[in-house]
Amino acid sequence: MVAIRAFEPLAASAEAWAAYHRFRRIRGGEDDPGEPMPADADLERDLCTPWPLWRSQRFLAWDGAAVVGVLGIGFRREGTADYADFAPYCTAWGGVVRPWRRRGVATALLRHLVAFMAEQGKTRVTIDARLPEAHGLLTALGAEPRQVMLRNRLALAGLDLAPLAAWEAAVPAGLTWERHGDRVPLDRLAGLLPQFTALFRDVPMGSLDVPAMRYELPGYQAWYGEMDRHGGAHLLVLLRQGDAVVAMCEAAFDARYPDRVHQLLTAVARDWRGRGLARAVKAAMLRLVRARLPQAALMVTMNAEANAPILALNRRLGFEVQWRNASYQITREALAARLAG
Repeated sequence: MVAIRAFEPLAASAEAWAAYHRFRRIRGGEDDPGEPMPADADLERDLCTPWPLWRSQRFLAWDGAAVVGVLGIGFRREGTADYADFAPYCTAWGGVVRPWRRRGVATALLRHLVAFMAEQGKTRVTIDARLPEAHGLLTALGAEPRQVMLRNRLALAGLDLAPLAAWEAAVPAGLTWERHGDRVPLDRLAGLLPQFTALFRDVPMGSLDVPAMRYELPGYQAWYGEMDRHGGAHLLVLLRQGDAVVAMCEAAFDARYPDRVHQLLTAVARDWRGRGLARAVKAAMLRLVRARLPQAALMVTMNAEANAPILALNRRLGFEVQWRNASYQITREALAARLAG
């Protein structure tokens, strides 16, 4: 029988770290072959660095000296802005190496999730599933799928920039372009974030029961600090009418993975939809990426399956679906009851 123990990064021995790294490389090869993984030293630094808005806790399943399973839990840091809105919620993720699946390891880890939620006063957890085994387990536990996301990828090599330039140029008169290809000055960013939050509120979220998403400066400051250490870029394209942002497209580049750029939020203000602004800012972002990051071979993005307009635009650009991910939710009481049964 496996032993479940909390993993404390700052107190972990060299042997414990080595076992954890062996486990994550095995799981990466099983579930995400070919996908890049952070170097051991980078992951250790990340897990030992406190983040300003969020905390995490890991539990590891041990078979002797080998790690065979992991449970991660993420939650809002107490004392941060609007903490009361986030207090009842947490997210969880995890996995088990193939030889140990269907042997009760995931169930044992989930019992620790219930105990941790009770200790921290969390009442609802969100767990994502991509693999068939994960969908089956969460369905059997009575969790409900509340949101489906698609991971889409676009090969950048050979991308025809001419039609993109035409899309970028075909915007209504009176709008102003603003582009950032490295970092956004923090004072400028601070003034933009309330508008980003308002734009995000219209992004389809399925039936997820979660606090209202917000863009917050401490998160960007921490991210920029990470980029200072390992290299990277925050790319941003805006269309403005005066000081008002009417459309945006945001992307992230991590120099440790130079072959890819992650596109983040693309959004258009309600009153400006149907005028080609989404395709304009996406085209402008792709042209910016090709100009600033010629080494990047892939653009990767996540989109809600319910967001038909953006998915249609992505297909027109040449994005292809890589995989489908569902977010399940369940209350602590319901999960505890299922596990007890």
